[in-house]
Amino acid sequence: MEQTEYAYDAASERDGLKPCYTVDKTVYRSGVSDAVACDWQADGYRLPTEAEWEAAARGGLVGKRFPWGDTISQERANYIAGPREGYEESQTAGHHPQFALVGAAGTSRVKTFPPNGYGLYDMAGNVSQWCWDWFGNYPEKPTPDPKGPAKGSLRILRGGHWNNAAVRATCGFRVTGFPTLASTNVGFRLARRETSQTADQRCRRTFTIG
Repeated sequence: MEQTEYAYDAASERDGLKPCYTVDKTVYRSGVSDAVACDWQADGYRLPTEAEWEAAARGGLVGKRFPWGDTISQERANYIAGPREGYEESQTAGHHPQFALVGAAGTSRVKTFPPNGYGLYDMAGNVSQWCWDWFGNYPEKPTPDPKGPAKGSLRILRGGHWNNAAVRATCGFRVTGFPTLASTNVGFRLARRETSQTADQRCRRTFTIG
């Protein structure tokens, strides 16, 4: 993950946007650093905060377990199915049979499963997704647009993946990882600051665990 930030900056500069990430107030273009800062007013690409990720994953639904509702099956996501949770509705068990080839499971192609209410794919299962936030406790009361602790040793991943059970695919499940983690079951998404062009899609993002 430590090298994804400068990939975001490179993509931002390519597209004529202001890069979000800096090290010592200089655009982060190479190397590995634990002193990366984010300019939240920049219009370039960046990792979503944990709160942004959860709001995006829920797709406009309120109080639901998954991006589409309260139950899950392998018709909707790539994960390990099993009878351990009462909200499991799969007719199959174990790794997703469509992606378990020669005894080895793996990722599925984007758009294999239906999108959520915001038109986003694979917000549950397939690969876990990095968030900007360092791991830590959030205020007990809802807080608009929190950005996590100022420092830490572990970052947040969300969404579960192809080698996880259904519980980790729920919208509110949190896991952590060292920023150096690289794996076939971990990925990331692009996020950008809201601009005047997206004002009609504005939403108030509030972080909750559930």
